[in-house]
Amino acid sequence: MSKQILILFAVFFTLTLTAQDKTSSPYSYYGVGTPTFNGTADYRSMEGLSVDADSTRFNLENPAALGKLQLTSFTVGASQSFTTLKNIDQEEDIRNTTFDYLAVAIPAGKFSFGFGLLPKTSVGYKLEETGDDFQSRFTGRGGLSNVFLSAGYRINKNLSIGIEGGYNYGNVQNENLLFQEDIQYGTREKNRSDLNGFNFKLAAHYEVKLKKNLRLQTLVSYAPKAKLTSKNKRWLATLEQSGSSQSVISENEISLENTNFYTPANLRIGAGIGKFQKWMVGIEYQNIGKEEYTNTSFSPDNIEYKKANVYRLGGYFIPNYNDITNYFNRITFKAGLRYQETGMNINQEDIDEFGISFGLGLPAGKYMSNINLGVEYGQRGTTSAGLIKEDFINVFIGVTLNDRWFIQRRYR
Repeated sequence: MSKQILILFAVFFTLTLTAQDKTSSPYSYYGVGTPTFNGTADYRSMEGLSVDADSTRFNLENPAALGKLQLTSFTVGASQSFTTLKNIDQEEDIRNTTFDYLAVAIPAGKFSFGFGLLPKTSVGYKLEETGDDFQSRFTGRGGLSNVFLSAGYRINKNLSIGIEGGYNYGNVQNENLLFQEDIQYGTREKNRSDLNGFNFKLAAHYEVKLKKNLRLQTLVSYAPKAKLTSKNKRWLATLEQSGSSQSVISENEISLENTNFYTPANLRIGAGIGKFQKWMVGIEYQNIGKEEYTNTSFSPDNIEYKKANVYRLGGYFIPNYNDITNYFNRITFKAGLRYQETGMNINQEDIDEFGISFGLGLPAGKYMSNINLGVEYGQRGTTSAGLIKEDFINVFIGVTLNDRWFIQRRYR
C-alpha cells in the first residue's frame, strides 16, 4: 500500500504543478469567483448527485456517508476544461487545467473521519473595452481554497450522521488599465484582497431496504452562512505606454479598510433508489441563500444577488459486479443532469447553468480501488443584454486507492 500512496502523491504534485489557470469565466469578475465542483470524479459523473453512500468511497459532499465507510480511502483528481466564450459579434476558445481535490478517509468502527484540500471558488477573467477616445482592460485571478476535516458516525444500520468543518483561505487580485486619447499617460489600479474564514456543515443519511432487494437512500445536509474576512490593499499608478507594453512612472499605495462578508447558507436534500452493487437512480434539490459580495476594486451596479436553486438527476449501472472473468462487466457506467441557478442577475438577466455528464468507474487493483473518467458538457449565461454565453466541456479524472487499516491481529 505504501507504493500506491507514493504514486498517488506523485500524481497530486504533478497535477498541482500543471494546474495553474483555474477558470476563464467573465462571470468570475463578480464577488469572490465562480464556485467550483466540490466532490470527487465518481460523483461528478452523476452531476454532483451525493445521496449515494457505500463502504469504499469518500463522499466529499456528504459527511454522513462516512458512517458507512469500511476501507481507508485515498483520492485525488484533476480536470481539463475547454470553453467557448461568445457574444452577439464574436467568440473565443479557452482551455484551463485544474487540480480538483486531494482527500483521505479513515474508518474506525462506527466512527470514521476524513480530511483534505479542494478549491472552493476561482477567479480568472480578461475584459477589454474600446471606445472612440479610450481603451480599458480589466483582468483578475485568484480564488478560495478549503482545508477541511469531516467525521461520520453510524448510529444504527440505517442512520448515519456527519459533521464537517473547514478553513477557507485565498486571495482575489485584479487590475484596471485605462488609456485615453490626447492624454500622455494612462492609469492603473491594482487590488488585492486576502480572504479567510471558517465554515461547517451538518448532514444525515438514512437507508432502508425495500422489497425485491431494493434499497432507498435519503440525504439532508445544511451549511449555515459563513463569515469571510478580507484584508484589502490598493495601488494606483501612472503609466506610459510604448507599443503593447507599459512602464510605471509613479505608483502609490492607498489605505483600505478590512471588510467582512458572508457566503450563502446551503440546504441540500436528496433521495435515491436502487439495487446494491447493481444500479441506482437519484434526485437532489439544493437551495442556496442570498448574500451580497463586495468587490474592493469595482462596485458594479448592474448585478443583483438572489436565492438560487439547483436540481440534479443521476445514477449508475454495473453489468455484473462479481464477474471475475470479464473486466467489462465490472465497469460502472454513470450519467447525470443538472440545472443550476447561479443567484446572479446581471443587466436584468438571470445567469443560469445547465450540465450533462457521463463517466466510467474502472476497477484498478485490490480492495475495490478504481480510476474514474468523466466528461461534462454545459452552458452558462446568455448573449442577451450585452452578456456572454459560455459553452464548456470538462474532462476529468479521479484516482481512488483503498486499503484495510486497524485490522485486529489474532495469535494462537
